[in-house]
Amino acid sequence: MSRLPRIKHRDLHGIVLLDKPLGLSSNQALQSVRKLLRAAKGGHTGALDPLATGLLPLCFGEATKLAGSLLGARKAYVAECRLGITTDTADCEGEIVRQRPVPALDDATIEAALAKLRGRISQVPPMYSALKQDGERLYAKARRGETIEVPPREVDIHRLELLARTDDTLTLLVECGSGTYVRSLAVDLGEDLGCGAHLTALRRLWVDPFREPRMVTLEQLQQAAEQGDEALLAWLLPVSAGLSDLPVLQLDEQQSMAISRGQQIPLPQAPSSGRCAAYASDGALLALLELDDEGRARILRGFNLPPD
Repeated sequence: MSRLPRIKHRDLHGIVLLDKPLGLSSNQALQSVRKLLRAAKGGHTGALDPLATGLLPLCFGEATKLAGSLLGARKAYVAECRLGITTDTADCEGEIVRQRPVPALDDATIEAALAKLRGRISQVPPMYSALKQDGERLYAKARRGETIEVPPREVDIHRLELLARTDDTLTLLVECGSGTYVRSLAVDLGEDLGCGAHLTALRRLWVDPFREPRMVTLEQLQQAAEQGDEALLAWLLPVSAGLSDLPVLQLDEQQSMAISRGQQIPLPQAPSSGRCAAYASDGALLALLELDDEGRARILRGFNLPPD
């Protein structure tokens, strides 16, 4: 029995803004796209549950250096919550643990409950989550029936608005910081309303710095792959797209050489203190820098890329 030929992977650098489909884990989606691109190295920028759809930035090659530190700091979702039912996973994939009647709710009552969840809040992550405790994922402990005390943590809810409602569902717009669990928001909201709730649908709209993303589906990528490399790679954004919200610093040849060697040097032409994207004299993205008040540069991430 003949073996299928092995996929020949290649060095590929850039970002794909995937519209993740329902039912796939973030890693399954990543591996599907990586296989189509034949990319040697890839990673995603913050997982979406299989229940969730929408924007999942996928990083390949040198772009994986951005995955942990930059992308996904702030996100927006549309979330649908079912009132009156609490589940063990805080979403519709879990087992029902409690049912309560839904009281008559007016907009003022709902707004008062939402107001308590805005700003810097303390949130208990779901026990069915990928967070680790004692080196093991919480969901693994929960599936064994272990009783888990999940410590609360502070998260930022920048925007929380009611978009639509029925007698037993609420559709919400959520804009939040990194580490927020929308499932936990649904649980806390339901408890404040006195009837419990769980998440029934979730769609991620954007992730910083991609506020107006041109997303691509797996089906579109598969069709592009059948058309050839040019059509497929048209969906691959440059690594610099992941730094598009930062000030740009253009370096001369001498400065470029120093930064490429990892040297901390003064940059008097720097726009301001804070983070910036530094470009070499040949136009290539060279580094993500952190500038102090005196214009000295600390290298947070260095990139080995050809000119755009």
